[in-house]
Amino acid sequence: MAMAIRRRDFFKMGGVSLGAISPLGLSLPEVLAAEKSGGESKQINVIFMFLQGGASHIDMYDMKPDAPEEIRGKYKPARTNVPGLHLSDQLPKLGKCADKFSLIRSMQSFCSKHGEGDVDIMCGSPRDKNLQAPGIGAVLSLQKKQQAPVPPFVHLGDMKHPAHSAPGYGGYLGRTYDPFLIKDDPNTPDFSVPTFDVAEGMDVSRLADRKHLLKSLDQYQESAEQQLEFARVHNTFTEQALNLATSPKAKKAFDLSPEPDKLRDAYGRNNVGQSMLLARRLVEAGVRFVTIQGYKDTGIYAWDHHWGIFPHLDQQLPIYDSAYSALLNDLDDRGMLETTLVITAGEFGRTPKINDNKRGPGRDHWADCFSLTMGGGGIKTGRVIGASDKHGAVPIDRPVSIADFAATVYHVLGLDPKAEFVAQGRRMRMLPEGSVVRELL
Repeated sequence: MAMAIRRRDFFKMGGVSLGAISPLGLSLPEVLAAEKSGGESKQINVIFMFLQGGASHIDMYDMKPDAPEEIRGKYKPARTNVPGLHLSDQLPKLGKCADKFSLIRSMQSFCSKHGEGDVDIMCGSPRDKNLQAPGIGAVLSLQKKQQAPVPPFVHLGDMKHPAHSAPGYGGYLGRTYDPFLIKDDPNTPDFSVPTFDVAEGMDVSRLADRKHLLKSLDQYQESAEQQLEFARVHNTFTEQALNLATSPKAKKAFDLSPEPDKLRDAYGRNNVGQSMLLARRLVEAGVRFVTIQGYKDTGIYAWDHHWGIFPHLDQQLPIYDSAYSALLNDLDDRGMLETTLVITAGEFGRTPKINDNKRGPGRDHWADCFSLTMGGGGIKTGRVIGASDKHGAVPIDRPVSIADFAATVYHVLGLDPKAEFVAQGRRMRMLPEGSVVRELL
């Protein structure tokens, strides 16, 4: 028999307690007062292009032209518009706007397994199947309450590993803080978001009536002190869906048709390019955090090149190059780059030595060293942080952990990763370890 649970007790069991310390180290009234008085710096949003599967740092951002052929691969380093910085010759468009991002060449991951590694990089903590830490986008949704009539946190592409929790989701904060998931390809001519289709053939007043009924039922449940977790989550999701379905601004944000053909061509007429363009529109409309699946073919781990790495990269790198450079330039042209942090990263790197897979040479998983990029959002750009050894195997200068990376993103967003709070009856830190990469600030 289900046991009656008081509302306050529920929040202590299933989410953040009402008396918790804010991750900003402030009480709610202090946070609101700071926002009203301008005590907070300008609002920063995030676009995270996730190269799921683990992109090869040696073939993209950390070239080793003097290494043996079985390490250096077939691509060559090429100059960029930042003196002394060379990238792969397969990234010419990024080379022309390398001053708009910084590069960390000394990243280290917690593990070299898919699923676990995905969750790790999106939350900054090692995976815990019993009490999984929330993703950065989920924390941002919790601490910076959404004002615009759009979702605060969006995933473009379903990135869930079949055996692990979905990366970047709400974790122990609860499903209310999961992202708004878009599985369909924005590049298709008939792309639409089902949430908004409801409003096309239904009188908005009927939706309003349904919303009123929901509120009445919720109040009844509260008075009976029997609102269990599944009911609360269901009601929250229904409330969000109703708000979105009746919001013209939200529907417009997901519509790519107003964008000029020339700009859509610059991003690339493919899933990745149009997802990046859609991410810009969403941020422009008020979405705070957008994660994009950075390529998709036969499976979700499209950058997992155990075999045939160069035939695969020959196709993928031009798409990545166009989409990423177009986003940086577009944001800059619109005056949005200073307030939009753009990240591109996989969950780990690839082995320095190319294997002899019978289906064609490839590189395997490598957690000891990889590269990622961060641009915009007020951070210093045109910089290279850290360095790897002559084979790209281990950092030899300024190692940066997954936790350090997450701490840096938290800092840029104005969140204190070291602050404590209570979740599920336990006092915890949002980010147990990690230090901000001060060279970027």
